[in-house]
Amino acid sequence: MKIVLLGYMGSGKSTIGKLLAQNMKLQFLDLDDCIEEGEGMDIPEIFKSKGELYFRKREFHYLEEVLNGKDNFVLSTGGGTPCYGKNMETILGATNNVVYLKVSIPGLVARLSKEKSERPLIRDIPDEELPEFIGKHLFERNAFYNRAHCIVVGDNKTPDEIALEIEGSIL
Repeated sequence: MKIVLLGYMGSGKSTIGKLLAQNMKLQFLDLDDCIEEGEGMDIPEIFKSKGELYFRKREFHYLEEVLNGKDNFVLSTGGGTPCYGKNMETILGATNNVVYLKVSIPGLVARLSKEKSERPLIRDIPDEELPEFIGKHLFERNAFYNRAHCIVVGDNKTPDEIALEIEGSIL
């Protein structure tokens, strides 16, 4: 069984992915970790030294490698992963268990404002501009996210509740 989690940064892909994998006795994989391990540098370094185009090409390479090379895992993707190139088609072609973890703009703002320093994309955005920034991004990405087989709303739920809801929807 292959389960792929999509969603905006801060939607809980890694946290819920780990719980889901543990509950279902599957391996947990984080695409960002696969990229960093394969490239020998962290993602902000890749962007800075080699640029976004290089990163997106490598992201597709590692995505294909994971989806084609392994079975029985939960994969957490980057927030932008489904939105570039053939990534979404590749994900949908590899499994019928693609889950969009949907969180409202206020919910994302509340989560992300606490960890801005760890998020290069929003680090320098003033707090009062964060809702508009996230809203614009979500508007651009929703066409991709909404192609998932299952949409799970994460607002006002614990990670355990969300993981159980996903389990129930794919079994």
